[in-house]
Amino acid sequence: MASTRTIYLVTTLDTKREEIVYIKNLLDLKNLNCKIVDISTQPHQYKHLAAISAETVASYHPNGKQVVFCGDRGKAIVAMADAFKLFLMAQNDVEAILGLGGSGGTALITPAMQSLPVGIPKLMVSTMASGDISGYIGASDIAMMYSVTDIAGINVISRKVLTNAANFIAGSVLFKTKNTIEDKPAIGLTMFGVTTTCVQSVSAKLHDQYDCLVFHATGSGGKAMEKLADSHLLHGVLDITTTEVCDYLFNGVLACDEDRFGAIARSQIPYIGSCGAIDMVNFASPDTIPQKYKDRLFYPHNPQVTLMRTTPEENKKMANWIANKLNQCQGYVTFIIPEGGFSALDIENGAFWSPKANQAFIDEFEKTFIQTEKRKLIKTPYHINSPQFCDLIIKEFTKIMK
Repeated sequence: MASTRTIYLVTTLDTKREEIVYIKNLLDLKNLNCKIVDISTQPHQYKHLAAISAETVASYHPNGKQVVFCGDRGKAIVAMADAFKLFLMAQNDVEAILGLGGSGGTALITPAMQSLPVGIPKLMVSTMASGDISGYIGASDIAMMYSVTDIAGINVISRKVLTNAANFIAGSVLFKTKNTIEDKPAIGLTMFGVTTTCVQSVSAKLHDQYDCLVFHATGSGGKAMEKLADSHLLHGVLDITTTEVCDYLFNGVLACDEDRFGAIARSQIPYIGSCGAIDMVNFASPDTIPQKYKDRLFYPHNPQVTLMRTTPEENKKMANWIANKLNQCQGYVTFIIPEGGFSALDIENGAFWSPKANQAFIDEFEKTFIQTEKRKLIKTPYHINSPQFCDLIIKEFTKIMK
């Protein structure tokens, strides 16, 4: 049965036309509605193959299509990537998307894929798929398929790979099933090893009411959670572990980005936050730690992960950064500070116990955070992993969800 929506097949027709037409022909045999989208930045004679021309895509750039067709390859790729992202976001019939490209094409296509909601099938066939692909995927559910050979014509190898790619997309559309299970409202929780006790306890107590989605606070985890918030797939957020901010501000390896908490402001989703694991910055093995930190307090979490205790000055900077971000939120926001310690290491007689450093965070946060009818600050004397703190989290979350 033909789909009433569209599978977008995206590539640069000046270099990858034979391959994308091969895929389209396979999908046509399955009576699927497909459109070839051209994102070439150079003139060519194959415009007739595209349902959507490069000129049409380029016209979505806010500064006009001349910015895309500028003659400078590097600038053109950046501009076309921006234009294609805006083009794709403007379409309301996206059933699935398949991209085909080398390094340039992959950089052009994947930012737009990342802008689509989680759940829409996204496949990128790329020569770059065998290396570090984190920059291409971001916090999205993009599937990457390695082309094995360069994408330079149909041959004994590329035919197998491209056929699999077509079947991947066809299967994701033809075998899509309706959810017959009545889902509970989904909520997002952030967790680190040193806040596991708290998050697991909260999840267990909320399990009957909510579908608890736990995200590992490793930089990508926070981004994934906020991606779901932006996509309106979460009903609330329990951001207990905000440690990614430490790594962002102080050169750690599990960093968020400047947009951390941005989805909370944009979506106005009910939000409970805390300062879980902000007592530590994450590095890899000891030999990778920047020289400027050589005299600091470290804790070997395992051979591949080394933790550095944050100082009062760093905690003050973090508190200011987080509070200013949350001040932009107009939805229900409650930030709860566990004065008894921020992690399993930050406890009396623990490796990172430092009341002075914690107090620096508390004082600055209290000074910067603007409380309103919807935006509240609560301080509690308990440790973050204590039963009392967990009960308080649940109590306050229940309030803002009513």
